Amino acid sequence: MWDIGDFVADCRTAIDKDASHKAVSEVIGRAMSDTSAVVSALGEPTESGIIPIYQSADLTIVNVIWKPGMTIMPHNHEMWAVIGIYGGREDNIFWRRVKDDPDGRIEAAGARALSTGEFAPLGKDIIHSVTNPIPKLTGAIHVYGGDFFEAERSEWDPEILTEHTYDMSKVKAMFSD
Repeated sequence: MWDIGDFVADCRTAIDKDASHKAVSEVIGRAMSDTSAVVSALGEPTESGIIPIYQSADLTIVNVIWKPGMTIMPHNHEMWAVIGIYGGREDNIFWRRVKDDPDGRIEAAGARALSTGEFAPLGKDIIHSVTNPIPKLTGAIHVYGGDFFEAERSEWDPEILTEHTYDMSKVKAMFSD
């Protein structure tokens, strides 16, 4: 039986031993090996949202539930992350900065789809956009190596791909519409 309190404690122990994403990836991997237990503990997703589970200066754990067809603009985290999908699918487009562009423009550099039971680490410097391409809610556990809600970071205009300050209130509104 998967327990959210034990999961938080395991992530906390992992990051206390190794500040990189490696030990936390192992914790996420164990959780994603039994996604039905994760759903039993968290409940079947019924609406989109960004639900904080744990937050500190060096670790944030969030239950992210994506609406069908939802896309979030390119953004960075300025910290590593490990994403585990416990139901549905999350498509990531990875971006890189265009060298010497004065407006901080980015260009596509790759992609990865994550389906139920899959997980992936994202490095501190990753820029990505995320889409839920399926006609149902997607549930994911996101673990960050820092305070996700307080970090200063960037987002990019989805049309012209120029860099701007990340607006957490705008992102939260996207999940609540």
